[in-house]
Amino acid sequence: MAVDREHVLRSAAALLTRKSTATMDEVAKTAGISRATLHRHFAGRDALVRALEALGIAECEAALDAARPTDGPAPEAVRRLVREIEPAAGLLAFLYTENQLFEGEQQHEGWSRIDDRVAALFKRGQAAGEFRIDLTPAWLTEALYGLLASGAWAVSEGRVASKDFTFMIAELLLGGALRHPEQPGHAEKPREES
Repeated sequence: MAVDREHVLRSAAALLTRKSTATMDEVAKTAGISRATLHRHFAGRDALVRALEALGIAECEAALDAARPTDGPAPEAVRRLVREIEPAAGLLAFLYTENQLFEGEQQHEGWSRIDDRVAALFKRGQAAGEFRIDLTPAWLTEALYGLLASGAWAVSEGRVASKDFTFMIAELLLGGALRHPEQPGHAEKPREES
């Protein structure tokens, strides 16, 4: 019987999202295959994590494409992005904790492509006067990633309803990122005479 690699990866992602310390035996059991079969497809945990990384990057890029980050007002594009990336948020939360993916010269170039596209969305919002200019696009990008990971963990632990994921993340991020008249870069409103 042929093993569906996609099924194995999705099963591993679902398990590791809930239990990041799961063993390869637990991954095999969750996928409904033997440890030996799992080992034939992924030589060890590192190989499995690297395959999950490729899946996570592909899902992020698909979410970015679907969110159309260059269309319409930037805050609306951020909301669309959070909504589109939600199905992959658990996997991203797991990958976010895998330090070996982000250290040294072995970092997958897909992460840079994603970072560039997300940062470009924040830059566009800053240029349009929609987002604060005292927060760098790189920081806003990292803040979005952190909120996505935290939201995924909160949903997986039952502390937050999954139906609230997009609203909570987008509104918390935008609440801090949106430009308001009293923030740097805006002229003060004239005071009314009393």
